[in-house]
Amino acid sequence: MVATYDFLLKFLITGDSGTGKSCLLHQFVENKFKEGATHTIGVEFGSRIVTIGKNQVKLQIWDTAGQERFRSVTRSYYRGAAGALLVYDISNRNSFLSIAKWIADARKLAGADIALMLVGNKLDLEDREVSYLEASRFAQENEMTFLETSALTGEGVEETFLKCGRAILTKIETGEVDPERPGSGIQYGDSSLRRISQKSRPARQK
Repeated sequence: MVATYDFLLKFLITGDSGTGKSCLLHQFVENKFKEGATHTIGVEFGSRIVTIGKNQVKLQIWDTAGQERFRSVTRSYYRGAAGALLVYDISNRNSFLSIAKWIADARKLAGADIALMLVGNKLDLEDREVSYLEASRFAQENEMTFLETSALTGEGVEETFLKCGRAILTKIETGEVDPERPGSGIQYGDSSLRRISQKSRPARQK
């Protein structure tokens, strides 16, 4: 039986190479750590249906390469994205300092409406170079939500994807984003279309 859903949301995972983006995707989709992960070449893909509020939502997630030589390929995937997770490694300060360029890419190529989430990964490591407070302030200044995660243990991973999905649904409810606009990164699923169809049918005359 094919699973039905109310909305399909296109997500991107971006950030420098080596920050654990592929491991985050694998942990969320497969519920386990990706052993022996190598650098992504181009783009990887995964999807999962989750419950957010009263909606069944299919998250279509594109994991992009963080290496500079793949940046032109990565940038083409921003078009038509509803949300993006901007990932840095809490034990690598340079990966945090690079987030500004990933924000600029996302807002320029996907549009100002894109829901952005700052993700500090590798929470399981002890040699932290970026404090929670500093990252939290940076996220606030750049109008992003923020969470720390560990792709190894799974801590915070589920919450991260659900929180970003919830932010997109809120934008739909408030009218900030129109799912029917081409390139919105949002599609109505079978369940939503059935409800819309039922609402639009004229009432039967008695």
